[in-house]
Amino acid sequence: MPKSVKIGITGLPGSGKTQALKKVVEMLELESYKVGGMITEPILEKNRRVGFYVVNWESKNKAVLAHMSVKSKFMVGKYGVDLSSLDTIGVEALKCACQDADVIVVDEVGKMEVESDSFVKAVKDAMDTDKPMILTLHKKSRNPLLQDIRRRDDVRILEVTPINRNLLPYKIIKLMKGEYV
Repeated sequence: MPKSVKIGITGLPGSGKTQALKKVVEMLELESYKVGGMITEPILEKNRRVGFYVVNWESKNKAVLAHMSVKSKFMVGKYGVDLSSLDTIGVEALKCACQDADVIVVDEVGKMEVESDSFVKAVKDAMDTDKPMILTLHKKSRNPLLQDIRRRDDVRILEVTPINRNLLPYKIIKLMKGEYV
């Protein structure tokens, strides 16, 4: 796999960014690549999303990143954000991935996550490695970190839509292997 391939997956909320990322990770792991980094997972109660976990992909350790019941000075919509969970699980996962993984994943660089200075630094540090990286990116945020990522010459941004959702992971794998599509 070529070094330093960086792919950003963007799309509207609920478009399938995380599902596309997880499919790519599954395909990479089937080919014996070691994937590390962090993902977010919804917290569901009675089939209703009430928050998000932050998960270390490699260790599977997780903590509540945001929840409707969390009281915080950082609110994103109806969710209170617990930045200490992001700093302990997410940032640590990124640091470990920079050291040990073949491919680094970050799900998601979004409104909640960019409130953490240590997360922003960890993402910047990961972007500066020569390792392949896949990130999911909030589509509309104008946060400086997101703008910096979008402006980089070494990042290819792909948008997930209901039409390409199932094929996008295969395109990403081809791009990561240096096969142009």
